[in-house]
Amino acid sequence: MIDLHSHILPGVDDGPATLEESLELARSAAADGIRVIAATPHVRSDYPTTPQAMTKALAELRDAAGDVIELVPGGELDLAELDRPVEELRAFALAGNSQYLLVETPYYGWPLDLADRLLSLQAAGITPVLAHPERNAEVQAHPDRLVQLVEGGVLVQVTCASLDGRIGRRPQECARRLIDAGIVHLLASDAHHASVREVGMRAAAKAVGGKLAEWLTYEVPAAIVDDTPIPPRPHRSGRSRSGWLGKLFTA
Repeated sequence: MIDLHSHILPGVDDGPATLEESLELARSAAADGIRVIAATPHVRSDYPTTPQAMTKALAELRDAAGDVIELVPGGELDLAELDRPVEELRAFALAGNSQYLLVETPYYGWPLDLADRLLSLQAAGITPVLAHPERNAEVQAHPDRLVQLVEGGVLVQVTCASLDGRIGRRPQECARRLIDAGIVHLLASDAHHASVREVGMRAAAKAVGGKLAEWLTYEVPAAIVDDTPIPPRPHRSGRSRSGWLGKLFTA
């Protein structure tokens, strides 16, 4: 599996404070079946991570981790950070692929200019990957808000801890609805500490099952890492476009 959202770097945000804690998380991820993990520190007002700090911490962790797990760069950017010049944004490219950027969904509210901000990224040749929208109360109440974004080319990432219920019933229900509706493209850990991984990507993939689980945890993230086209979503029997829209508007 490939995990494209984690806070594994030491001392840069609310993830591990020390290199040893980062190594513990790396070992835990590897034991969970992950072979590649993206270090995506917060980039926002309370954690103003710079590209230089990210690059330095990543190099230190790579040296210490050796062949335990492959580490790739990235950042998780707050919406307010998207006003930066495009070249500054590309310094935080997801998995080092300048065509993708991980964008943090607000936990509260639904900014009126969210779609416009994501569209501006697309106009610059960057595909937004929207992190953990299932944890937003507005999305939980109105999951159809994501439909237009996805139809416009935005990718959606759901957190494993939402899917398996570790962070509450409402995120879990929303995550399942979004997956059933066919508008989720990646599962990722969003891991901050090794203890959060007691039930990680392996269990989430098992909960989804089949070819779809492989697509969410390997095929799509591998396409981002390798800079190849996103493969088509596997067909699930009994699913249709009208059916997945129904899943959003009725459950």
